[in-house]
Amino acid sequence: MSLLLYYKVKVNDTLRVPPDRFDEDLAKVLAEIAREGFEGKIDPDLGFIVAVTEINEIYQGKLISGDGGSYYEADFELLCYLPEINEIVSGEVVECVDFGAFIRIGTIDALCHVSQIADDYFRYIPKNAVLRGDKSKRDLLVNTRVRSRIIAVSIGKFAIRVGLTMRQDALGTNEWIEEWKDELKNPKSKAEEAS
Repeated sequence: MSLLLYYKVKVNDTLRVPPDRFDEDLAKVLAEIAREGFEGKIDPDLGFIVAVTEINEIYQGKLISGDGGSYYEADFELLCYLPEINEIVSGEVVECVDFGAFIRIGTIDALCHVSQIADDYFRYIPKNAVLRGDKSKRDLLVNTRVRSRIIAVSIGKFAIRVGLTMRQDALGTNEWIEEWKDELKNPKSKAEEAS
């Protein structure tokens, strides 16, 4: 079983509280404002910001001339996910298309190109929305759980693109992994397979 590498990071930022919220609990208001400002965003250094988990410290507020709001510097924690090359991940196939399969790994939909599914040529069958191996007749279907390895990561301002492979041993669908384990326990010679 693989786990995504989520991590916590402490940040310091200044948050603006609008005047119509001055009578509310400051810690709750700042937590809500931090969540609206950070959650679901992508940072080139932090990766995908999943959640604001805790407001640690709130410093004295400041007013700026001509602005009705007040500004509070605060220390808080973020839960982030930053995919790493060679990380082994588990996910679910969410879409099959002619060029590969999109696999949801935590908060990101990653692409496993047809050339990276297995040591076989996989064709897309639109009628069933399935990718099928020419030699193996293995199918890759939507809602199938798979294990894969990250081979490419590109972080832009609005998206994180992740490339996956399942071509190595112990990767692929649970069924494929079980077949691989069985082959390790009961190896067949090439001559037996050919007959």
